[in-house]
Amino acid sequence: MIALIVTAVIILIVVAVGFLAGSNKASRSSIEEWTVGGRSFGGLLVWFLVGADIYTAYTFLGLTGYGYSLGAAAFFAVPYVVLAYPIAYFIIPKVWTFASQHNLTSLADYARERFQSRTLGVLVGLTGIVFLIPYIDLQLSGITGVVQVAGSNTLANSNLVGNIALVVSFILVALYTFFSGMRAPAYTAILKDFLVWVVMIAMVISIPFILFGSWGNMWHVAITKFPKQLTLHSGPHGSLWFMSAALVSALALFMWPHSAAGAMSSNSAEALRKNSVFLPFYNILLFFITFLGVIAYMVLPHSNAKGYSNLILLHLIQYTYHNQFLQGVMYATVALASLVPASIMVLAASNLFASSILKDWLMPTMTDQSRTLTARSFVFVMTALALVFGILFPNQLVSLQLEGTSGMVQILPIIVFGLFWRRVSRISLIIGLLGGIAMVFLNHFALKLPGYDGLWGLIVNVILFVIFNPMFKQDAENLLKNNKLIA
Repeated sequence: MIALIVTAVIILIVVAVGFLAGSNKASRSSIEEWTVGGRSFGGLLVWFLVGADIYTAYTFLGLTGYGYSLGAAAFFAVPYVVLAYPIAYFIIPKVWTFASQHNLTSLADYARERFQSRTLGVLVGLTGIVFLIPYIDLQLSGITGVVQVAGSNTLANSNLVGNIALVVSFILVALYTFFSGMRAPAYTAILKDFLVWVVMIAMVISIPFILFGSWGNMWHVAITKFPKQLTLHSGPHGSLWFMSAALVSALALFMWPHSAAGAMSSNSAEALRKNSVFLPFYNILLFFITFLGVIAYMVLPHSNAKGYSNLILLHLIQYTYHNQFLQGVMYATVALASLVPASIMVLAASNLFASSILKDWLMPTMTDQSRTLTARSFVFVMTALALVFGILFPNQLVSLQLEGTSGMVQILPIIVFGLFWRRVSRISLIIGLLGGIAMVFLNHFALKLPGYDGLWGLIVNVILFVIFNPMFKQDAENLLKNNKLIA
């Protein structure tokens, strides 16, 4: 009960900070203020915000769960995030510059304006919304897991209380996102990231000594008794999957709507370049966080129970530490790694709905004031959809997030070709996007080609573009002639 109370108090303090961050009415005065903080955040605040975007419940629960169930294959996340930042260095500042000049707040807006195509903007927006829903629920299910594990020895029905906590979490996220916009996750990210660094460093240093007596003994036990967990094996998660998962995840990282929104909140392109240099410091922890899943496999009972591996880090905390106050701080850190990113994701998805679906497609005469209010109100719809999704697919969230990465990477050609290639046909980009997404699902459910589904989708996407772009050369020439936004 002490652990639960400490967890609840820390979460409520952070939520209060989120509400205070939006106490100024300017934070919700326009779509640009609400979604990207008026593009006013300095380099350090963006570092915390983008870190909160990227290092989420998926990092702490998903990767440790993969480390427990898959072993070495889970370490694809270490090279993937390393690869992502050099890619971002050359792409994201250019997108920010274009977006800042034309008051754009999402990659869907960029696609619409760069190619003068509402259809392309709507498709990019729909892609973001569809693939974000399971990701949002994955974040908030982390809070459910915290209550279930923390209350397993205290509460008569921890599963019921966990579900109640999930609903309460959705309501809290919706309310403070509606009220404060991007400023809420930006300022709460500072608290969340501070706790993450302190708690994870403490765990990484102390767990080997508590459970094995020393780091050396831990490695000795792992190598001699559990070598299979440290080796890639042939099969669905072999070397090809490892390499393709790392590459596709790196290419997709800043294609996610919430990551793009966090980057667009920066006050300069130079701040984003510096962040691309310094954000890899987060990766110091990533290897060890993933390895905690392997440690859990070494010391905890092996179970195939549904959802067990997704909460393995929480079980490891409960098994290792017996001080309930300390447990509460650690549980709260995991919960905040769920809550803060979920707020950014809900905000980004709501903006896509109001801007790309309603204004660009269904209601082109919508005023900016109406669009802002609609986007703010839609956070309640997005959280409800995620809640329903979590109830229907409670044990598929990590795998669905991986499929989401496969889907989101399909918008990469639109962004990259738009930045670096002047003569690009809109029709060929649309064909490539639809073909790539179709290939992702086709491979997942039918073809079963080895490797990551997103890789095969991206190959099909680019091949279709290369084939069809010359066929619609006139469309590219007309766009180049008529679009004054192309430098």
